[in-house]
Amino acid sequence: MAVPPIVSATLQSAVLSATSNLIAQVMTSYKTDEPFILDWVPVVQFTIWALVNTPYNYLWQDFLEQTFPAYGKPPQEKGDKAKSAKSATGSERKLNVKNTLTKTLLDQTIGSVVNTFLFALFVSSLQEAMRRPEQWADPSKSAAYLLSGSAIDYSRVDWDAIFTRVRREFVPIIVAGWRLWPLVSLVNFAFIKSIQGRNLVASLAGIGWGVYISLFASRGGDS
Repeated sequence: MAVPPIVSATLQSAVLSATSNLIAQVMTSYKTDEPFILDWVPVVQFTIWALVNTPYNYLWQDFLEQTFPAYGKPPQEKGDKAKSAKSATGSERKLNVKNTLTKTLLDQTIGSVVNTFLFALFVSSLQEAMRRPEQWADPSKSAAYLLSGSAIDYSRVDWDAIFTRVRREFVPIIVAGWRLWPLVSLVNFAFIKSIQGRNLVASLAGIGWGVYISLFASRGGDS
């Protein structure tokens, strides 16, 4: 039985999000000249975020494509003569520039604002809910903490402090995103016709973005 595309995209995003956080931890260790100690807690946090975030983003992208298709239906052809003429002229569906620009604009305004707000709110509150009493010097201890059954406790969350942090982080994250994602969206909408190809381009860009937001979140949004 084939895996539904939305499930496949979600699992792919979860793996890439975890990978991005691992890369960010390695980079932090290198920059601070400290021994690398794998911490499974932020890896799990960003994996959970990917599992929550990807399905509604997949539906959003599908809505944009259905509402503003990049390419119109090919002209109806009758008989082999018409097909031969098409082959000779190289005629094919043309890119709808207006729809492509409209999708990019909507994706980088409505989509970006919603995603940034939800990311800042979700990750900040999850970090507080998974706040640890100490930093461990052994990866097995962070793994044991995650398996303890009490790793996530939302009673620890100070929501006033979380919303203060969200307001502080919102603009830096969205501005940083506008340096990358408009170009990615435009390339995807304009030049990549297959869903698989678009997922690949977004996934490759997402690795770098995932590293950035992991580093950003690890320092509490401070520049």
